[in-house]
Amino acid sequence: MMKQKTLKGSFSLCGKGLHTGLSLTVTFNPAPENHGYKIQRIDLDQMPVIDGVAENVVDTQRGTVLGKGDVKVSTVEHALSALYALGVDNCLIQVNGPEFPILDGSAIKYVEKIKEIGIEEQNAPKDWYVIRKKIEVKDEITGSCITILPDEEMSVTTMCSFESKFINSQFATIDDITKYEADIAPARTFVFVRDIEPLLQANLIKGGDLDNAIVMYERQISQEQLDKLADMLHVEHRDATELGYIQHKPIVWENECTRHKLLDLIGDMALIGKPIKGRIVATRPGHTINNKFARQMRAEIRKHEIQAPAYDPNEEPIMDVNRIRELLPHRYPMQLVDKVIELGPNNIVGVKNITANEPFFQGHFPQEPVMPGVLQIEAMAQCGGLLVLNSVEEPERWSTYFMKIDGVKFRQKVVPGDTLLFKVELLAPLRHGISTMKGYVFVGDHVVSEATFTAQIIKNK
Repeated sequence: MMKQKTLKGSFSLCGKGLHTGLSLTVTFNPAPENHGYKIQRIDLDQMPVIDGVAENVVDTQRGTVLGKGDVKVSTVEHALSALYALGVDNCLIQVNGPEFPILDGSAIKYVEKIKEIGIEEQNAPKDWYVIRKKIEVKDEITGSCITILPDEEMSVTTMCSFESKFINSQFATIDDITKYEADIAPARTFVFVRDIEPLLQANLIKGGDLDNAIVMYERQISQEQLDKLADMLHVEHRDATELGYIQHKPIVWENECTRHKLLDLIGDMALIGKPIKGRIVATRPGHTINNKFARQMRAEIRKHEIQAPAYDPNEEPIMDVNRIRELLPHRYPMQLVDKVIELGPNNIVGVKNITANEPFFQGHFPQEPVMPGVLQIEAMAQCGGLLVLNSVEEPERWSTYFMKIDGVKFRQKVVPGDTLLFKVELLAPLRHGISTMKGYVFVGDHVVSEATFTAQIIKNK
């Protein structure tokens, strides 16, 4: 089972802020499991902390701005993109100002430092959110659209269209997230000359220069206007009749701008709070639509806080009914697990098909058959017994007895025709023959019951 990850140590990066031009330092620290991304303003009294989630985005005009009350931190998307793509789940980020340093306008510096310091596994399992159906967000005014579809891994495709002969229509894609460092991280942010003057007047790019952005001069303006902009940016004058790229470093790829849009999208998806398994297709993405989509994904995750396991009846089970009978003493009518479809050191997934011929329906209830809740708990307990027995040698020589059951909740009825999926996870390793587990029963995508168990295994006489 894949585990959550954090950094092996701390590292810092220094540079000027894109918006303020201030000298800034951002430090990345290891964090405990289930911590997520949190950003701390260490330059302020009491050192306020902002959770890195979509609900805390307060502005998306030029980069992603996270805020809580009056405390804000901007330009976080490049760092979050690097953390997310490299599989870091938990990190405390400390910054001594209102934004992250812009560095070279890409995520490559973050990637290099993360790989240099190293990543380590934690005890908690990685909490994937698996996409089971199409989810889409549209902006009818701008034509922006983000769609996510079911897929076995995370992949992203971005398609952009600009009013420019240099980058009219482009697309970029990443099907293997391990290629992020080489194919996406070096892509720099970009700006059109026609947009620079309004940004300067609005004090939005005090720290912008030709070293940290791709600058495109694709519509001719007067020599006087271009000279004025050059003076504001502290760069040399150029001939206003010569269109083209005017940054110091040449573009890395023809579609570098669209690759940077993909980089930003991954950074904004980090605000969902869980790693995603699904294919994202984004048309004309930007921070506004990205955040709108991240918020919708957060709502989906809350709706299915505990996600049902995937079940394909065509796949061979890990344990069939005959193997289950070898391990458990239960027989008709008390054997309540038909097969096991997933089994790891700390988790198990079992299946029970509910038919109208179940003996308990004769009395519960003849006119409205409903599976008794105590039998749902018993079925979970049997799955838990199989999980515990999987951790000992010669499991046929042991029996499992449940000592305590807590936190039982019943959420909806179980009726004939339902297929129950049991998901049971160890909460603590087996010690002195005793273990604690958490179990859920699903019908489709919905939790129908849940409970926490304490079990003891005893060797048969």
